[in-house]
Amino acid sequence: MIRDFFQIILLGLTLACASSALAIEDHPAPITNQAWQEVVISVFDAEKSSSFFTEIAGFEIIWHGAEKKEFLAHLGIENTASAQSVVLKSPGSKTGYIRLIEFSGVNGQVPTRPGARTWDTGCFTSIMMRAKGLNSIYNDAIKMDWWTETPITELKFGTSKLKIVIFKGPQGIQVEAYERLSPPLPQEFPEFKRLSLPFNIMQTVRNREASRKFFVDQLGFKNFFNGPPVTAQKEAQMPLGIPLNFTTTSRYQAAILYPEPAETGRVELVEFMDLKGEDYYKNCNAPNFGILSIKFVVDDVEEAKVELIKRHIDQEMNISNIVLSPYGEIDLFSLKTPDGANIEFYSEKE
Repeated sequence: MIRDFFQIILLGLTLACASSALAIEDHPAPITNQAWQEVVISVFDAEKSSSFFTEIAGFEIIWHGAEKKEFLAHLGIENTASAQSVVLKSPGSKTGYIRLIEFSGVNGQVPTRPGARTWDTGCFTSIMMRAKGLNSIYNDAIKMDWWTETPITELKFGTSKLKIVIFKGPQGIQVEAYERLSPPLPQEFPEFKRLSLPFNIMQTVRNREASRKFFVDQLGFKNFFNGPPVTAQKEAQMPLGIPLNFTTTSRYQAAILYPEPAETGRVELVEFMDLKGEDYYKNCNAPNFGILSIKFVVDDVEEAKVELIKRHIDQEMNISNIVLSPYGEIDLFSLKTPDGANIEFYSEKE
């Protein structure tokens, strides 16, 4: 029997255990067949925040500079404002980029998720990365003023042994790091030295099933994992920071989805069924601090928009033509998940 909620997540992240979790069901074709291209995170100081990813994760800065006015207009930012960004990626990767954006001259900038409590709903909560040598990474991160939700936690599930910790950085950046002790990671997973490209992104949602259906029935995503509600059998520390005396009584359920079966580009939904927090779904927009959006590539944004309308997505989805480095000229539009998180779809101009 699964001991606690976090092991459910681990089941979804462990291919050796995934076969029992896959759900077979009819759903439309995916709007995209690509892993998400980038995550956009609003910070106070983009250069300072990038040091965790360059110095600890070994990421490369592939672009830094001023964002174009048309991109800021797409984000709903006033014309008098400006923004600088740093775009990073894991060496050799073609997806899972991180765009750290720093706004200037804006009003009313607040955190998307004040306090970043796990059971608070709304927006994206964290990005997830594989790790090697997690103890050493932990020591380096603490020295860099990144904190953690708990000490490193060791867990065993099925044939998998793991170490896990959630790093908490400037303006609420959260990085969940997973080190697979055994068995080895699948060969398909991209190579990395200390921290991998982000392979998953997490949302805490009000209703797991309603949010899952949005991804499956309207975006055409596939289930990687869709688990039942569970509680822990005995009190145990969880990396998500749930108090010990609640781990045996609070129910949780999770789902992990992707456009196509792959080791990367996943989206995770977590519902805390018995813990009530704040709902920050209205805070998910720029220029607020925190994770603002993820981007997916599509073949043609016009066709993608038409198809989503056919699938009864009742949102404006205004298409913007902008220049966005390092991609060049693109057409893109945004839509919101049921919990306010922003998902963007774009196609590059030839």
